[in-house]
Amino acid sequence: MIELANISKKFGQTSVLENINLSVVPASRTVIVGPSGSGKTTLLRILAGFETPDSGRITLSGKTLFDENTFIPAHQRGIGFVPQEGALFPHMKVGDNIAYGLTGSRHENRRRIAELMELVSLDRHLQDHWPHEISGGQQQRVALARALAQEPVLMLLDEPFSALDTGLRAATRKATAELLAYAGVASILVTHDQHEALSFASQIAVIRDGRFSQVGSPTEVYSQPVDEATALFLGDALIFSAQVSNGFAHCELGTIPADNPQFTGDKRIMLRPEQIIISAYQADAETHHAVTISDVDFTGYLSTLTLNSPAWTAPLQIKTVSQQKWQVGMQVKLAITGHACVLAD
Repeated sequence: MIELANISKKFGQTSVLENINLSVVPASRTVIVGPSGSGKTTLLRILAGFETPDSGRITLSGKTLFDENTFIPAHQRGIGFVPQEGALFPHMKVGDNIAYGLTGSRHENRRRIAELMELVSLDRHLQDHWPHEISGGQQQRVALARALAQEPVLMLLDEPFSALDTGLRAATRKATAELLAYAGVASILVTHDQHEALSFASQIAVIRDGRFSQVGSPTEVYSQPVDEATALFLGDALIFSAQVSNGFAHCELGTIPADNPQFTGDKRIMLRPEQIIISAYQADAETHHAVTISDVDFTGYLSTLTLNSPAWTAPLQIKTVSQQKWQVGMQVKLAITGHACVLAD
């Protein structure tokens, strides 16, 4: 539906985006995730038509929005935009904010406002409230309704949940995903929150230093990151040096099946914490080395265990589901599930 080909952008002598390529299919949810300063917001503004790239091509449903001879302005693109914190007009009531840009009669606009408020699960009486009189989550729904009023084929969301409390943030994100799916509108969300990215997306594009390091499904980029930086950005990861041969990685934790049998030699491998099964050590346990818990950092549902073993060169910290039995000085054994991800050099 939307295609970006070789999009590049500089501000002065500073390169912000370099040869960005991305495809977004209809009714899908793409998330562009990356650290601050990686170029993700600039890319979103280019898609919206608020910034002009230096080179490349953008097409939407077969129509060229930008190339060396073409630039379609923002108001003609058919793309909705929900900025951070909603950015509602404070001098307009909720209903007027939603109706901004509608060109129908007063009666038609009232009917459209009612439809949109129902669509985003807002009580109709809120249309007569001022933006400061409603909650942050409700303000985001109003901003979404205002963007949907233009019947866009693509919705851009610039960290729209970042100002919300944790519980409200998750609920609003889930409601937004369901709403866009119901409306059949493709979306591109920009965020620096990896948990938000994994939860919302059907496709994730990880951006770093103005380039995509990896584009794929949430499961793919989480379990098979292309490099160490991507692995660590997308969640807790355990990285080890290993000797890889014949489809196995040999490291301090033992011999682990590798996810790519084509890799050989000295490599770096990744395991996610949930792949490590920790159980009580039994004195007669075959060839398992005893591992000692040297610290327990309890944070509720999860705890971080610091583990030591005479077979290791350094302690290992693993985040795992809390159990009352975990005590400093306790001996445990480790078992590995699944495959180790062999990281690119």
